[in-house]
Amino acid sequence: MLLVSAFAGGLTLRDAGRGDPPAEFRPEFPERGLVTNEFAYWHPDAPGARHSPDWTMTSGSLFGLDGAGWSGHPDGERPDAESARATDSAVFRLASRRRDFGDTRLSLRLRLTDLVTTPRTPAQPYDGVHLWLRFHSEQECYAVSVIRRDGQVVVKRKTPGGPANGGTYVTLASASASFPPDDWTQAVATATDLPDHRVRITLELGGRRVLDVTDASPGGLYTPGGIGVRGDNTEFMFRDFTAQPE
Repeated sequence: MLLVSAFAGGLTLRDAGRGDPPAEFRPEFPERGLVTNEFAYWHPDAPGARHSPDWTMTSGSLFGLDGAGWSGHPDGERPDAESARATDSAVFRLASRRRDFGDTRLSLRLRLTDLVTTPRTPAQPYDGVHLWLRFHSEQECYAVSVIRRDGQVVVKRKTPGGPANGGTYVTLASASASFPPDDWTQAVATATDLPDHRVRITLELGGRRVLDVTDASPGGLYTPGGIGVRGDNTEFMFRDFTAQPE
Protein backbone atom coordinates (compact mmCIF):
# COMPACT_ATOMS: atom_id res chain seq x y z
CA MET A 1 0.00 0.00 0.00
CA LEU A 2 1.16 3.54 -0.73
CA LEU A 3 0.58 6.52 1.52
CA VAL A 4 0.42 10.09 0.21
CA SER A 5 1.99 12.89 2.20
CA ALA A 6 1.94 16.59 1.44
CA PHE A 7 4.80 19.05 1.53
CA ALA A 8 5.24 22.63 0.41
CA GLY A 9 6.09 21.76 -3.17
CA GLY A 10 3.42 19.11 -3.79
CA LEU A 11 2.81 15.45 -3.03
CA THR A 12 5.11 12.50 -2.46
CA LEU A 13 4.43 8.76 -2.37
CA ARG A 14 6.00 6.44 0.16
CA ASP A 15 5.65 2.77 1.00
CA ALA A 16 3.50 1.91 3.98
CA GLY A 17 5.89 -0.98 4.76
CA ARG A 18 9.54 -1.63 4.18
CA GLY A 19 8.90 -3.91 1.19
CA ASP A 20 11.67 -6.01 -0.29
CA PRO A 21 15.21 -5.18 0.83
CA PRO A 22 17.57 -3.77 -1.80
CA ALA A 23 19.72 -6.14 -3.78
CA GLU A 24 23.29 -6.78 -2.73
CA PHE A 25 25.79 -4.34 -4.23
CA ARG A 26 29.11 -5.89 -5.22
CA PRO A 27 30.91 -3.79 -7.86
CA GLU A 28 33.80 -5.24 -9.81
CA PHE A 29 37.04 -3.55 -10.80
CA PRO A 30 39.29 -4.19 -13.79
CA GLU A 31 42.80 -5.57 -13.56
CA ARG A 32 44.11 -2.21 -14.72
CA GLY A 33 42.72 1.09 -15.99
CA LEU A 34 40.48 4.05 -15.19
CA VAL A 35 36.97 3.31 -13.93
CA THR A 36 35.71 6.90 -13.66
CA ASN A 37 36.84 10.33 -12.50
CA GLU A 38 35.69 13.85 -11.76
CA PHE A 39 36.13 14.83 -15.42
CA ALA A 40 33.26 12.50 -16.35
CA TYR A 41 31.04 14.07 -13.68
CA TRP A 42 31.69 17.68 -14.63
CA HIS A 43 31.94 17.06 -18.40
CA PRO A 44 29.46 14.23 -18.98
CA ASP A 45 29.20 14.74 -22.75
CA ALA A 46 32.89 15.28 -23.45
CA PRO A 47 34.61 12.84 -25.83
CA GLY A 48 36.36 10.08 -23.92
CA ALA A 49 34.58 10.72 -20.59
CA ARG A 50 34.67 7.51 -18.53
CA HIS A 51 31.29 6.82 -16.93
CA SER A 52 30.66 3.96 -14.52
CA PRO A 53 27.31 2.19 -14.12
CA ASP A 54 28.03 1.89 -10.39
CA TRP A 55 29.76 5.11 -9.34
CA THR A 56 29.80 8.88 -9.63
CA MET A 57 32.79 10.97 -8.65
CA THR A 58 32.81 14.71 -7.95
CA SER A 59 36.55 14.81 -7.18
CA GLY A 60 39.48 12.51 -7.84
CA SER A 61 40.01 9.41 -9.96
CA LEU A 62 39.12 5.75 -9.44
CA PHE A 63 41.24 3.09 -11.11
CA GLY A 64 41.19 -0.67 -11.18
CA LEU A 65 44.42 -2.39 -10.18
CA ASP A 66 44.72 -6.17 -9.89
CA GLY A 67 40.95 -6.39 -9.51
CA ALA A 68 40.79 -3.84 -6.68
CA GLY A 69 39.73 -0.21 -6.57
CA TRP A 70 42.66 2.21 -6.38
CA SER A 71 42.91 5.94 -5.79
CA GLY A 72 45.93 6.28 -8.03
CA HIS A 73 48.84 8.41 -6.85
CA PRO A 74 47.17 11.41 -5.17
CA ASP A 75 47.85 14.91 -6.43
CA GLY A 76 45.95 18.20 -6.39
CA GLU A 77 45.65 18.84 -10.12
CA ARG A 78 42.54 18.50 -12.28
CA PRO A 79 42.52 15.35 -14.43
CA ASP A 80 41.77 15.02 -18.12
CA ALA A 81 39.35 12.40 -19.47
CA GLU A 82 41.88 9.59 -18.92
CA SER A 83 43.47 10.89 -15.68
CA ALA A 84 46.72 10.41 -17.57
CA ARG A 85 48.62 13.44 -16.25
CA ALA A 86 46.86 14.04 -12.93
CA THR A 87 44.34 12.33 -10.62
CA ASP A 88 43.17 15.00 -8.12
CA SER A 89 42.80 12.06 -5.73
CA ALA A 90 44.15 14.07 -2.82
CA VAL A 91 40.44 14.95 -2.65
CA PHE A 92 38.75 11.62 -3.43
CA ARG A 93 34.92 11.59 -3.44
CA LEU A 94 33.22 8.41 -4.69
CA ALA A 95 29.49 7.71 -4.32
CA SER A 96 27.23 4.92 -5.53
CA ARG A 97 24.66 5.74 -8.17
CA ARG A 98 22.16 3.71 -6.17
CA ARG A 99 20.33 5.53 -3.38
CA ASP A 100 18.29 2.68 -1.90
CA PHE A 101 20.59 1.64 0.95
CA GLY A 102 18.72 1.82 4.25
CA ASP A 103 19.62 -0.77 6.88
CA THR A 104 22.96 -1.74 5.37
CA ARG A 105 26.13 -3.67 6.17
CA LEU A 106 29.02 -2.26 4.13
CA SER A 107 32.19 -4.35 4.12
CA LEU A 108 35.49 -4.13 2.28
CA ARG A 109 39.16 -4.93 2.62
CA LEU A 110 41.24 -1.78 2.72
CA ARG A 111 44.95 -1.19 2.19
CA LEU A 112 46.56 2.14 3.06
CA THR A 113 49.62 2.84 0.91
CA ASP A 114 50.62 6.39 1.84
CA LEU A 115 49.56 9.65 3.43
CA VAL A 116 50.58 12.68 1.35
CA THR A 117 50.19 16.43 1.06
CA THR A 118 49.95 18.71 -1.97
CA PRO A 119 50.24 22.50 -2.37
CA ARG A 120 46.42 22.61 -2.48
CA THR A 121 45.85 20.13 0.37
CA PRO A 122 48.08 20.60 3.42
CA ALA A 123 48.08 17.97 6.15
CA GLN A 124 44.93 17.74 8.29
CA PRO A 125 44.14 15.54 11.31
CA TYR A 126 41.24 13.95 9.37
CA ASP A 127 43.38 12.90 6.39
CA GLY A 128 42.63 9.26 5.64
CA VAL A 129 39.82 7.05 4.35
CA HIS A 130 36.16 7.38 5.29
CA LEU A 131 33.02 5.43 4.37
CA TRP A 132 29.75 7.10 3.49
CA LEU A 133 26.42 5.68 4.70
CA ARG A 134 22.93 7.06 4.01
CA PHE A 135 24.58 9.33 1.44
CA HIS A 136 22.04 11.87 0.14
CA SER A 137 24.67 14.38 -0.98
CA GLU A 138 28.08 15.62 0.10
CA GLN A 139 26.15 17.89 2.46
CA GLU A 140 23.96 15.17 4.00
CA CYS A 141 25.34 11.77 5.01
CA TYR A 142 27.01 9.72 7.71
CA ALA A 143 30.82 9.69 7.46
CA VAL A 144 32.62 6.81 9.17
CA SER A 145 36.36 7.43 9.41
CA VAL A 146 38.23 4.13 9.13
CA ILE A 147 41.76 5.52 9.25
CA ARG A 148 42.91 9.08 9.98
CA ARG A 149 46.26 10.80 10.21
CA ASP A 150 45.62 11.44 13.92
CA GLY A 151 44.95 7.76 14.69
CA GLN A 152 41.25 8.22 15.39
CA VAL A 153 38.18 6.39 14.12
CA VAL A 154 35.13 8.63 14.05
CA VAL A 155 31.42 8.63 13.20
CA LYS A 156 30.02 11.96 12.06
CA ARG A 157 26.63 13.16 10.89
CA LYS A 158 26.65 15.84 8.21
CA THR A 159 23.59 17.99 7.54
CA PRO A 160 23.00 20.74 4.95
CA GLY A 161 23.98 24.30 5.69
CA GLY A 162 27.30 25.33 7.14
CA PRO A 163 31.01 25.90 6.50
CA ALA A 164 32.10 22.37 5.48
CA ASN A 165 31.39 22.37 1.73
CA GLY A 166 27.86 23.59 2.41
CA GLY A 167 27.25 21.36 5.42
CA THR A 168 27.85 20.99 9.15
CA TYR A 169 29.46 17.99 10.85
CA VAL A 170 28.48 16.69 14.28
CA THR A 171 30.76 14.09 15.86
CA LEU A 172 28.70 11.22 17.26
CA ALA A 173 31.54 8.98 18.48
CA SER A 174 35.33 8.64 18.30
CA ALA A 175 38.06 6.35 19.57
CA SER A 176 41.71 5.54 19.03
CA ALA A 177 42.42 2.58 16.77
CA SER A 178 45.49 1.30 14.98
CA PHE A 179 45.46 0.57 11.24
CA PRO A 180 48.51 -1.26 9.89
CA PRO A 181 49.93 0.36 6.73
CA ASP A 182 50.46 -1.76 3.61
CA ASP A 183 48.32 -4.62 5.01
CA TRP A 184 44.84 -5.60 3.90
CA THR A 185 42.42 -4.92 6.78
CA GLN A 186 38.75 -5.85 6.88
CA ALA A 187 36.42 -2.93 7.64
CA VAL A 188 32.68 -3.26 8.25
CA ALA A 189 30.33 -0.32 8.80
CA THR A 190 26.59 -0.61 9.43
CA ALA A 191 23.62 1.74 9.62
CA THR A 192 20.39 0.40 11.10
CA ASP A 193 17.08 2.12 11.87
CA LEU A 194 15.81 1.91 15.45
CA PRO A 195 12.42 2.91 16.87
CA ASP A 196 11.59 6.57 17.44
CA HIS A 197 13.59 7.76 14.42
CA ARG A 198 17.00 6.76 15.75
CA VAL A 199 19.86 5.27 13.71
CA ARG A 200 22.58 2.95 15.02
CA ILE A 201 26.00 3.15 13.32
CA THR A 202 28.81 0.69 13.99
CA LEU A 203 32.37 0.14 12.78
CA GLU A 204 34.49 -3.00 12.95
CA LEU A 205 38.18 -3.22 12.01
CA GLY A 206 39.89 -6.57 11.66
CA GLY A 207 36.91 -8.31 13.27
CA ARG A 208 36.87 -6.04 16.35
CA ARG A 209 34.05 -3.61 17.14
CA VAL A 210 35.66 -0.19 17.61
CA LEU A 211 32.63 2.13 17.44
CA ASP A 212 28.94 1.67 18.25
CA VAL A 213 26.74 4.75 18.52
CA THR A 214 23.06 5.65 18.27
CA ASP A 215 22.06 8.89 16.58
CA ALA A 216 18.93 10.28 18.26
CA SER A 217 18.58 13.16 15.78
CA PRO A 218 19.20 11.80 12.27
CA GLY A 219 16.72 14.06 10.50
CA GLY A 220 16.65 13.15 6.83
CA LEU A 221 19.25 10.44 7.37
CA TYR A 222 16.54 8.17 8.76
CA THR A 223 15.73 7.47 5.10
CA PRO A 224 17.78 5.38 2.63
CA GLY A 225 20.62 6.87 0.61
CA GLY A 226 23.80 5.94 -1.18
CA ILE A 227 27.10 4.56 0.04
CA GLY A 228 30.61 5.60 -0.88
CA VAL A 229 34.27 6.15 -0.12
CA ARG A 230 36.02 9.39 0.69
CA GLY A 231 39.79 9.88 0.76
CA ASP A 232 41.86 12.86 1.90
CA ASN A 233 45.57 13.07 1.10
CA THR A 234 45.67 9.27 0.98
CA GLU A 235 46.76 6.65 -1.52
CA PHE A 236 44.75 3.48 -0.90
CA MET A 237 43.23 0.36 -2.44
CA PHE A 238 40.04 -1.52 -1.60
CA ARG A 239 38.59 -4.87 -2.68
CA ASP A 240 35.67 -7.19 -1.87
CA PHE A 241 33.43 -4.13 -1.57
CA THR A 242 29.97 -5.39 -0.62
CA ALA A 243 26.79 -3.72 0.64
CA GLN A 244 24.07 -6.02 1.99
CA PRO A 245 20.75 -5.43 3.75
CA GLU A 246 21.36 -5.41 7.50
